[in-house]
Amino acid sequence: MTIPRILVVDDDPEMRQMMTQFLRKHGTIALPAATEAEVAAHLESGRVDLILLDVMLGDENGLDICGRLRQEQDVPIIMVSALSADHQRMEGYAVGADDYIAKPFNPELLLARVKAVLHRTQRSSSLVHRRNTKTFTFSGWTYDAKHNEARSPAGVQVSLSRRETALLRVLLANPHIPLTREEIAAALDVTGEAEPQGEGLGRAIDVLVGRLRSKIEADPKHPKFLKTERGVGYVFAVDVMEQDT
Repeated sequence: MTIPRILVVDDDPEMRQMMTQFLRKHGTIALPAATEAEVAAHLESGRVDLILLDVMLGDENGLDICGRLRQEQDVPIIMVSALSADHQRMEGYAVGADDYIAKPFNPELLLARVKAVLHRTQRSSSLVHRRNTKTFTFSGWTYDAKHNEARSPAGVQVSLSRRETALLRVLLANPHIPLTREEIAAALDVTGEAEPQGEGLGRAIDVLVGRLRSKIEADPKHPKFLKTERGVGYVFAVDVMEQDT
């Protein structure tokens, strides 16, 4: 499983250190930031699964930052603030926050809220920074997300449909993580068309997986990359490296 990467944004050094240390002790990668510029730098340079964003950041306003992030990002955001009145919480939700927690808070409560938001978003935030700017390599294959080109170890460009490309991106963003068919369907942001539901959804994903296997697997009947995870769904079972294009 991928260790959650959480960006802690607070201009108070002591609060920032307390939160990052606490989160690190509980199995996350906690990254400190104090300004909007530092937030942008983290989002550009690596995966961020959740942002803890203070409302009052010196000369900057966390609500404004949240609103700007929401124009380009779908990474989960929990606002953290000493302002706890109902109308202030509503302002946070209005600009796109996923949750709002008031200071002072019990660190265990903060951790519970973080886990709840991460669970609710079904790991889709791991796709945020990767959609159009990365080159991925796996087992000799290369996928250039910016130019939408997949090449085999022999250097042959392989043609993929829009839905096959979307599925490949989901898998590359979540290597070694078993994904249910429902999670895959939720992450396939391609045409905006309604997906089948229930058994129809499962069959549609199975067919799509079969088509992608036929393009990237040497033996689609005995796949080495896109494997079936019994009782769950599918897993991309190889290491994936990424770099900026």
